Amino acid sequence: MLLTVVVFLPLLAAGVLVAAPGLAGRAAIGLWVAASAVDLLLVGWMWWRFEPGTGASGVVDGLAYEVDLQWIPTVDAGYHIGVDGLSLPLLALTGVLFLACAVYSLREPDRPRTYAALFLFLQSACLGTFASLDLILFFVFFDLTIVGMYFVIAGWGHGDARRSALKFFLYTFIGSLALLVGFIGLFLGSEERTFDMVALAADPPLADSPLAGGLVLLAIGLGLAVKTPLFPFHTWLPDAHTDAPAAGSAVLAGILLKLGTYGFVRIAMPILPDAWQRWAMVAVIVGVISVLWGAFVALAQTDVKRMIAYTSVNHMGYVLLGLGAAGLVASADEGARTVATVGAMYQMVSHGLLTGALFLLSGWFWSHGHTYAFDRWGGLARPAPVFAACLAVAAFGSLGLPGFSGFIAEFQVFTGALQATPVATVIAVVGILVTAGLFLLALQRLLTGDTTVPSAEPEDGGESVRPEEEPARAGRAVATTVRPPTATRIRDLRGHETASIVPLLALALVLGLLPRVLLDVLEPAAAAVVELVAR
Repeated sequence: MLLTVVVFLPLLAAGVLVAAPGLAGRAAIGLWVAASAVDLLLVGWMWWRFEPGTGASGVVDGLAYEVDLQWIPTVDAGYHIGVDGLSLPLLALTGVLFLACAVYSLREPDRPRTYAALFLFLQSACLGTFASLDLILFFVFFDLTIVGMYFVIAGWGHGDARRSALKFFLYTFIGSLALLVGFIGLFLGSEERTFDMVALAADPPLADSPLAGGLVLLAIGLGLAVKTPLFPFHTWLPDAHTDAPAAGSAVLAGILLKLGTYGFVRIAMPILPDAWQRWAMVAVIVGVISVLWGAFVALAQTDVKRMIAYTSVNHMGYVLLGLGAAGLVASADEGARTVATVGAMYQMVSHGLLTGALFLLSGWFWSHGHTYAFDRWGGLARPAPVFAACLAVAAFGSLGLPGFSGFIAEFQVFTGALQATPVATVIAVVGILVTAGLFLLALQRLLTGDTTVPSAEPEDGGESVRPEEEPARAGRAVATTVRPPTATRIRDLRGHETASIVPLLALALVLGLLPRVLLDVLEPAAAAVVELVAR
């Protein structure tokens, strides 16, 4: 029952907020912080007691905290949840990032009670998706994340938020319909007529029907590719990120994108091993294209937030490259394929921490000048040293600097994939060079030179004009050079902002210096998945 408490505790707190209108302002955000903190402590307790290793069934690595109850008996769909080495790190990442967003939002002025309730609802939906061991249950939680994020963007975003929210909803909802079609195909192709993931992995459906297996994999792959997102299904991502509030962008990039990549390693690979082997090279090619496309398009951006958004396409491409390489059974030994899979999973956690921190930092630009344009900012290292230091650390971590989690992830992906698909791996290395260049260029633009701020910035460094008021000031919305000491009126990160961002960066550093903390959990699970694919 502990896992059930972890999944539904945030939803219970959201219900309390909805039912108690007296909880307003900081009290509402305080309840969000408390619920997320307790949830994270429970996940930490689960991690402490978890023992990695092959489960008794030999199907899923070390299943723990398992609950299996009947739900829809006519189609053998149940409330089946559990934790193994694949899901536990992502449950922990979810707890960490949502707590960081709660602390970051302590001074949220716009309808904080509803804002907190929506994020708590979203947290339960994400936790439920990672814990699900039933396809229908997975689909329900998966779709609920779409609903929650739609309202976060539409209700608290800026710019053309409603259009971006609608675009996000339509793209991802259509993708989820393709996913549902694939799940029904798995049900119809199984001898037991079940939606249970453990049973389907033990006796993979459609093994004797390559065409049907390929079509089902195509449907599932499309649904997950839109959510990840991978090229060419990524076009909803930049708009959604640019117009979302900072905490919404952090959750969208740090957690929601992982629902797609997690679906590949949890569903597509172990349940359709034959089809994954046959089409693994397609996954590798899509991964490499996403790596290069995301990096080069990010390099061309003039907007900080859009640049960070496109780097997510780049980093998720590394994940698919590693998972695709794990399916090329004839081209690599089991050790190399396990290393590639571990690297892909490590990248999910690393990206969540570092990109989550980058998007929280991007909120600083909006709160000061209501713009993310590179040419409106400069020389920020002098008036905002803490912000500049955090931005530099997050950028260096994201470009894969040794000592950070990103280096461990990318090193393992390339090491494992090089034996299976050397040409594609060498091509993908170009993405690292471009990513390094774009982050260094961004730091140079934003932190060095004369201090420049948007002319619309108020004297106190707080909120300035709202987006709908911008046209009235268009005539003077140009970059203005400000000489010290005038530039000191730019406030640095506040205490709650620093308290939300620094732990994410510290965890990325810990996982870069002490990778065994995570590898000991991931490696047995990854080896079990590789064995299922290769059997």
